[in-house]
Amino acid sequence: MTNVQQIAPNFYCIDTHDLNREQRTSSYLLMDEKIALIETSASPSVPYIMAGLKELNIALEDIHYVIVTHIHLDHAGGAGLFLQSCPNAKLVVHPRGSAHMIDPSRLISSAKSVYGAEFDKLFDPIVPIDATRIIEVSHEQRLSLGQHHLTFFHTEGHAKHHVSMLYSATNGLFVGDTTGVRYPEMDGEAIDLIIPSTSPNQYDPETMELSLQLYEKLHASELYFGHYGAYKNPTEAYRQVRYWTPLFLAEGRNAQAASSDFQQQVRYLDDRLKALLFSYLQENDIPTDHPVYQTIPFDTIVSSMGILDYLEKVNTQASR
Repeated sequence: MTNVQQIAPNFYCIDTHDLNREQRTSSYLLMDEKIALIETSASPSVPYIMAGLKELNIALEDIHYVIVTHIHLDHAGGAGLFLQSCPNAKLVVHPRGSAHMIDPSRLISSAKSVYGAEFDKLFDPIVPIDATRIIEVSHEQRLSLGQHHLTFFHTEGHAKHHVSMLYSATNGLFVGDTTGVRYPEMDGEAIDLIIPSTSPNQYDPETMELSLQLYEKLHASELYFGHYGAYKNPTEAYRQVRYWTPLFLAEGRNAQAASSDFQQQVRYLDDRLKALLFSYLQENDIPTDHPVYQTIPFDTIVSSMGILDYLEKVNTQASR
């Protein structure tokens, strides 16, 4: 399939092939008096971005802003590498994320604890960004691109360094991971599948719910997911995150009760989340050879770690 899809006039989605999979992560290009690229994914995705820009005849020196919704490596890990080729671009990021883009050592350490031996293949290299090239954005700050603008909102829940942006040209929201993971493999089916993104180590369902309530007040017409693409039914996205969240948390508590060993808890919970999702799909007549079954395990294992991390923090606070 093509690397680039048009969403609206002067607005494109570039497939960045995270995990070497199609329709896994999105970069978005906004072409105005100033050109902005939203999300870079990890460094192995940068060649796909370059190819997309070439297809659109966009020169790297003409890019003004590289914007990341948050600093998790599957959204921002490639920013430093990409900026090396964009001499006039600034990185736009949440204030809590800027220090980690300048010195990514803690990001690297955290990711290695999750991904282990797979880290280099998935994320290397992670290039530091000079502080002079970083713009920190406040809640409700507006960034003009020319004819249109982005309004930034601090939207915690998935991470404390998460921002979302409302795009004036389409009344659409760039949501990062706040509304979870969307499975475009389901396009054309009778149902959609969108699950909460609960990766470690700052996941908090209560603040995520507050971010969803903010989205509802903004009355966005469509959502632009980090995973993956444009989605025209925001109400269904909010509903599914709210549907799955308590089920995921309940299974997390069951995992804690089943074992005192964290790795065993993760394996237990991963199996239970897959069982929940697979059962939902089969109850809705999605055959077991559908490609979505192959994608879901990439998310449930990391989400299991985040849920258990969150529940452990809750238990620790309760015991004080």
